[in-house]
Amino acid sequence: MLAREKSAEGKFVVCNADEGDPGAYMDRSLLEGNPHSIIEGMTIGAYATGANRGVVYVRNEYPLAIKHLIIALRQAREMGLLGEYLLGTGFSFDIQIVKGAGAFVCGEETALIRSIEGKVGEPRQRPPYPVQKGIQGQPTVINNVETWANIGFIINMGASEYAKIGTANNSGTKIFSLVGKIKNTGLIEVPMGITIKEIVFDIGGGPAGNTKIKAVQTGGPSGGCIPVSKFDLSIDYDTLAQAGSIMGSGGMIVMDENTCMVDVAKYFMNFLKAESCGKCYTCRKGTQRMYEILDDISKGKGTLKDLDLLEELALVVQDSTMCGLGQTASNPVLSTLKYFRAEYERHIIHKRCDAFVCRELVGAPCQSACPVGTEAWRYIAHIARGEYDEAYTTIREANPFPSICARVCNHPCEDHCRSGGSEGEAVAIRALKRFVTDRVDPSRYKPKRTAEIKQAPVAVIGAGPAGLTTAHYLSLKGYKVTVFEAEEKPGGMLYCAIPAYRLPRETIDKEIDALIDENITLKCNVALGSEVTIDKLIEEGFKAIMIAIGAHKSKPLQLKNEDAKGIYPSIEFLKEFNLRGNHLARGRVGVIGGGNSAIDAARTALRQKDMKSVTILYRRTREEMPAFAEEIEAADQEGIPIQTLVTPLEILTRDGILTGLRCIKNKLGTLDSSGRRRPVPIKDTEHVIDLDTLIVAISEDSGVDAIGPARTSKIEVTGWNTIKTDPDTLLTSRPGVFAAGDVVSGPNTVIDAIAAGKKAALVIDMYLNGEDLNLPADIKLPEIYVEPVEVAMTEILESGRAETPRLTIEKRQQNFTEVEFALSENEACREARRCLRCDLEFTRPEKNEEVSIVTEVETA
Repeated sequence: MLAREKSAEGKFVVCNADEGDPGAYMDRSLLEGNPHSIIEGMTIGAYATGANRGVVYVRNEYPLAIKHLIIALRQAREMGLLGEYLLGTGFSFDIQIVKGAGAFVCGEETALIRSIEGKVGEPRQRPPYPVQKGIQGQPTVINNVETWANIGFIINMGASEYAKIGTANNSGTKIFSLVGKIKNTGLIEVPMGITIKEIVFDIGGGPAGNTKIKAVQTGGPSGGCIPVSKFDLSIDYDTLAQAGSIMGSGGMIVMDENTCMVDVAKYFMNFLKAESCGKCYTCRKGTQRMYEILDDISKGKGTLKDLDLLEELALVVQDSTMCGLGQTASNPVLSTLKYFRAEYERHIIHKRCDAFVCRELVGAPCQSACPVGTEAWRYIAHIARGEYDEAYTTIREANPFPSICARVCNHPCEDHCRSGGSEGEAVAIRALKRFVTDRVDPSRYKPKRTAEIKQAPVAVIGAGPAGLTTAHYLSLKGYKVTVFEAEEKPGGMLYCAIPAYRLPRETIDKEIDALIDENITLKCNVALGSEVTIDKLIEEGFKAIMIAIGAHKSKPLQLKNEDAKGIYPSIEFLKEFNLRGNHLARGRVGVIGGGNSAIDAARTALRQKDMKSVTILYRRTREEMPAFAEEIEAADQEGIPIQTLVTPLEILTRDGILTGLRCIKNKLGTLDSSGRRRPVPIKDTEHVIDLDTLIVAISEDSGVDAIGPARTSKIEVTGWNTIKTDPDTLLTSRPGVFAAGDVVSGPNTVIDAIAAGKKAALVIDMYLNGEDLNLPADIKLPEIYVEPVEVAMTEILESGRAETPRLTIEKRQQNFTEVEFALSENEACREARRCLRCDLEFTRPEKNEEVSIVTEVETA
């Protein structure tokens, strides 16, 4: 309307096709696929405003789009749709193409005008606005590609009909470039007002792998990052602005938990500081300084004060710059600080990047991912060189249970192995550990031990991996430790919950026996709350107490008749067999749950006598089962059906004996707090499953009621029925009493329990020596150089991940013989040579020396 009212001659209409957002290609697609729609829209716009000249400002990096646009312009001129006196009327209009040089700031309309005029692309103050004074001082109407392309559709459809699409203040549709860690990538056209959740999970299909989606970034480099908890937000200009983001040209990047938000902010700030035209001092220097702070944080050099400075700088840049680039440049910083501040603090305080992206904090991902800091790259390098004793020493230095972890560790090192990136296969690190621990006599390793005997006895309650680890490391420091265990033998969940086909009993016994020495006194059949109490231990003179009683109590279904005969909590079921040899499973067996406990219970039941069938029932999908993938695969191999999306409603009994389970089928609904889609019952899908035995394995409880009520024990408990501790010191609310392992974290992995035990030993030693318990942050970077072996290129190209040998299905019937075997020497060495040796980036003997582990093979 403003342009129409201007009486000046030589008005312009401009199509802004300077699409500079990384990963966005909406404009390019329209120009390549239907350039006539843009020409038609610009022509209508020119007629409506009285303009006679048009310009398409397009990136020079779009050669195919330019080519198709040139062809379309020529065709339009030949048909009399452009040029002098269009279609025999008195209206003349033509369009020229101006190629941009790739400056991101030229997407801003005043900078774009200067670029069209052949000047440096810098924005200018407004007013006057381009519609008042634009190209060559003439009124200029500027719109983007999508707007011009929609004009013809709006006219044909009618404005009122078109306005029905979308929301009241944001009508119509929007094209998005949907990319990132998502199954379905590409261009999508959706009505305004659609939710982020619908785009990401319904259209995009959810995460591309098993990693949960973490956030989505909208609006290009100047956009903000919106966390998964906010995915119910509708897509419109106002809502996105309130969330700290922008619509922008329509870029939408989906990020999963392998994305570091500090790194994301750093990446976009690096882009924006380079693209700033420099005219505004606050933009030029503010973006540079924000990048420098983000860079320091990503390297572990930042401080908490830097976060306040970063936020202050971002707000100043946002409020004091001239153009849209500077005004929105702070969005990546402000949005990530708002929603992911804990991630920034983790980088600063703990020197950890949990996404394993920030190089100076991660080092070799396998080492950084290991809760006990095992230098996996180092023992793999020794295996490749045939140095097996050195490999065992490397493992044992970090882990007092190497043989056990070689069998039951959840191997987070493999999850983050760089060999597994880009659809590759991670190195079989746990299998290589098994090869070493089976091959080398543990007696070859002699731990470093102090000769001094400390006069401060320590009590450890619980002889599981956390408790025994604490006792072992305190013993090495010269402390006399007494370990109290409620069961008849030490081992905790290693004995109680893990079946012998996964973890042979002789392996547990051998490993524990190697840890018990003259400084450690083991007392079994002594339970906390009955035979021993915290008060009693303090009275007996123990200077520090460590509680590591684990999580040995299965949570109930909370359904009527749950106490019927034939129904067992998974921990009770596994304990009865593993500790006492009692076969509880009979007939038709159902197992409710999707974790390792459920899989272990099902596979154990399958091996018991008087058993007809075993079925696992899980309320979510197979992909969401928390059990280890290899354990689910083993259950499949052994013929155990897994019924997913099923929820139990009622336990059926006759005369107090289980007869069946009434269930209902589910479908996936909205996201819950865990980031998974909530199972929603489907009407009229109720059905009955006939059962003789039901094993409940939905989760485990720590059973902290053994310590007594908080008013008498003086130990606080959380709402999750776990012991409340200071996460940095492991101290409970009672001085001198520490807690670690599953009793603090809830059901967790063996390696995490060992890590908690190591930390407990360290802080207890500091406590008894009167030291400050605030442990310094530890950056685990490779330090020891191991000469790499030469690997032929043909071997790299031909080799895949080594398959762990397994017992045949037939030989697994009705017995608990160990299912997995160790790799052969040839297989192990070959697998070790697949390692990318991430450590060499940090441990090269000379800074400028090039170390090559690949040799070219001459071809005839």
